[in-house]
Amino acid sequence: MKIKHGMVLAAGLGKRMQPFTNKKPKPLLEIGGSTLLERAINLLINHGVEEITVNVHHLANQIEKFISDFKSEIKIKISNEKDLLLDTGGGVKKGTKEFKDNPFFIINPDTLWNNKYSKELQALEKEYFSNKRPCLLLVNKELSLDNSFNGDFNLKNNLISKNEKNQFIFTGLQIMKNDHLAFFNKSIFSMNEVWTKLINENNLGGLESNQKFYHLNTIKMFEKISSLSSID
Repeated sequence: MKIKHGMVLAAGLGKRMQPFTNKKPKPLLEIGGSTLLERAINLLINHGVEEITVNVHHLANQIEKFISDFKSEIKIKISNEKDLLLDTGGGVKKGTKEFKDNPFFIINPDTLWNNKYSKELQALEKEYFSNKRPCLLLVNKELSLDNSFNGDFNLKNNLISKNEKNQFIFTGLQIMKNDHLAFFNKSIFSMNEVWTKLINENNLGGLESNQKFYHLNTIKMFEKISSLSSID
């Protein structure tokens, strides 16, 4: 089976990247000649995703124009959060309603995605269908270029847990279905609430990434990643 739907989270304010993000939304910042948003979308398209939703808020018109100009045969839609930012969980809940009962990828363009992740997308998809539970792609924090991360989760036998000491970082890629979001009877909420519920139910799967992890969360890190010569 193949997952045909995906959502890209592009509505963030990018406060930690100011002043770069004062006039340009963070997903449209470029590394190696490609925007962060383009990298995320292309990873999904190359996997075979046929319908993508991109949510917008900060400088939304620029992202809308980028999507309008983006040359692709697949369907890319905008989920409008211009008037009210819904946080990650609320944004996904709104943006994926039309996906109905189909599983979908959720991808955060803050990570520098490239073709090296293609096999890991396939493995994450296989893990999802094997166990029929939401699944996150994690990376050991020792593989992160940014060594300031404390870690988000632990991972054992492809099951995610969390405690005071966590060895793994969430890469920004996951597979979910709408029923896990519909449980939350509110418009604004974080994916962290969804994950906490799933962890308490022993129902949050995970897969370990073997890629060097590049995450653009500060200007310093953006400049450091931009200076690297080995990134495609």
